[in-house]
Amino acid sequence: MTNPTEGCLRVGQTAPDFTATAVVDQEFKTIKLSDYRGKYVVLFFYPLDFTFVCPTEITAFSDRAEEFKEVGTQILGISVDSEFSHLAWIQSDRKSGGVGDLNYPLVSDIKKEISTAYNVLDPEAGVALRGLFIIDKDGIIQHSTINNLSFGRNVDETLRTLQAIQYVQAHPDEVCPAGWQPGDKTMVPDPVKSKVFFAAV
Repeated sequence: MTNPTEGCLRVGQTAPDFTATAVVDQEFKTIKLSDYRGKYVVLFFYPLDFTFVCPTEITAFSDRAEEFKEVGTQILGISVDSEFSHLAWIQSDRKSGGVGDLNYPLVSDIKKEISTAYNVLDPEAGVALRGLFIIDKDGIIQHSTINNLSFGRNVDETLRTLQAIQYVQAHPDEVCPAGWQPGDKTMVPDPVKSKVFFAAV
């Protein structure tokens, strides 16, 4: 009997590296995940170009890309489409179901190797589920979520989670409570010292 967890990615593991063709500023470029070591990476998978929920996510991340860049983070979008499909989608107007110019690369996973490595491939549908991974500067997965095909993700929550990861990595003696936002109180994970936080709230 095979181990059902064999091959599954978990938080705390190194993100699988990959080399792939991406569309960057309407040009085809070969990129590697490891090119971004030293930065945080938000890597998100989506099912297909020219669909319905996907463009709302793609454009939402693009419209907020500068906020991620300001906190040292690169966004990468990825699907099983070819780079030619990506380019055609980018060259299509948003009002016509396209995504227009994007502020981050769209990666082609036409051989489905990357979505398989990240365990987000739906083999029956032949497309990736809506997987999202936040990878730290050392290439370690710090957060992952996987949505089914029919509903999109929240850019605000992705940014908030990223900022919480960055905070606790910079302040290893503190932890962030539920709903933490930059500037909110944190707590010390100690039975006595944590009472300071709980007394304040």
